[in-house]
Amino acid sequence: MTRTAAPSTATAIPTAPLRDYMDLPGPRGWPVLGNIGQFDRRSFHRSIEEGVAEWGPMYRFRYGQLRAMVVSDPALMQMLLKDRPQNWQRGIRLSKLLSSLGPRGVFSAEGEDWRRQRKLVTRGLNPEVIRKFHPQLAELCQRLVRRWSTSTSTPDLMRDIKALTLDVTVALAMGEDVNTLEHADNPLPMDIHRLFERVGARLRSPVPYWRWFKLSVDRQADAAVARVHAAVSGFVARARDRMQAQPALRERPSNLMEAFVAARDEADSGVTDTDVVGNAMTMVFAGEDTTSSTLCWAVYLLARHPAVAATLSAEVDAVLGANRVPPDTACLERLPYSEAVVHEVLRLKPAAPMMALESAQDRVVGGVRVPAGVLVMMPMREPAMRPETFEAPTKFRPERWLGQLDVASDAQRRMTPFGAGPRMCPGRYLALVEAKTVLASIVRNFRLSLSADTTPVRELYTFTMNPSHLPVRLTPR
Repeated sequence: MTRTAAPSTATAIPTAPLRDYMDLPGPRGWPVLGNIGQFDRRSFHRSIEEGVAEWGPMYRFRYGQLRAMVVSDPALMQMLLKDRPQNWQRGIRLSKLLSSLGPRGVFSAEGEDWRRQRKLVTRGLNPEVIRKFHPQLAELCQRLVRRWSTSTSTPDLMRDIKALTLDVTVALAMGEDVNTLEHADNPLPMDIHRLFERVGARLRSPVPYWRWFKLSVDRQADAAVARVHAAVSGFVARARDRMQAQPALRERPSNLMEAFVAARDEADSGVTDTDVVGNAMTMVFAGEDTTSSTLCWAVYLLARHPAVAATLSAEVDAVLGANRVPPDTACLERLPYSEAVVHEVLRLKPAAPMMALESAQDRVVGGVRVPAGVLVMMPMREPAMRPETFEAPTKFRPERWLGQLDVASDAQRRMTPFGAGPRMCPGRYLALVEAKTVLASIVRNFRLSLSADTTPVRELYTFTMNPSHLPVRLTPR
């Protein structure tokens, strides 16, 4: 018996009869296991993208007991994203996994809880805060340049880029200089990497075995959660100590953590200590892996395309002059090609190549009745790789973005690396400023070229999409 689908603002009134979810095309599966064996678990996103080519812009599959529907029509994807959080939320399975890492932050919160936390986070990530933070960002970039310039051995570029982005996030969010870039013995970067891998592996696991028994990797992840939580709790405690010693910080907080604590202590704020810790941990997780993924891919693509790298270097040299790193955010506004490079990297190699939504009620999506509990998966990159969307879509051509960098432009609407609608990533401005600043610092001081390592670079999808390795050589300029 077919249930009546609840109305949804993500769906226009269809002109054709509604189809049922089971009427959609899709790969034939096995009993119980469904289509598990047909997906590359390390490059799950590519399997989803390849399915669009074979089954069309809407198809279904089953991953164990999980029923899923793929939607790759750009307009429909935009409507679904804008229909959050009223009618759609993140996949319940993902929400539970994220909750296992600690208190909920704005990324995993839903409903009124999300609305309250969104206001809190947005206050700490507005452009004025980022502009005030830029001198610290510039100094951290100087630290990276010094490290690579004085290294007597080949630096581990991927490790250093991830450490730098973590240092930036903690400095902005917590007012702390953890300097994981120069202190490889700090466990925080490895703990975060381990947790992202565990979340990704559990999302792809057909059976939630960890609820009943834990493997060695699960016990290691639990220990990593405890260490990250202890580190973040220490950041919170030190922020409170600073604010007690300097009461003026309550009115003019110098970082996101102080803003969180000040909001928590306001009368009838509705903000709890759990909210403070949850959003601090969210900043640590989200700020490190996403931006570092973009920068790692940018370094690799520039090494593969020396003409693009030369154009980028010429622009950076002309704007920065004698400066070795961008001194302020004003100079970033005079780097349109640099921003175009970042957007082209986001188009080709998005940190989040997939997004998934779920509804607790039956919905209609694109003229298809979707039962409650079916996971709607959106391959975020796939629409931007079609020739009807972008000319020569597989080519790395940053110039395609020149003159089209306004968020309301048609090109921007066809690509949503930061999501869309009310739940668009609140860290978008920070991510773009950080990516442009770090990238400009790298090309101002080094030439990038491919190393002798000819091992193919693979896209590895855990919770974000990262290169398997970086076969890139640095030559000081």
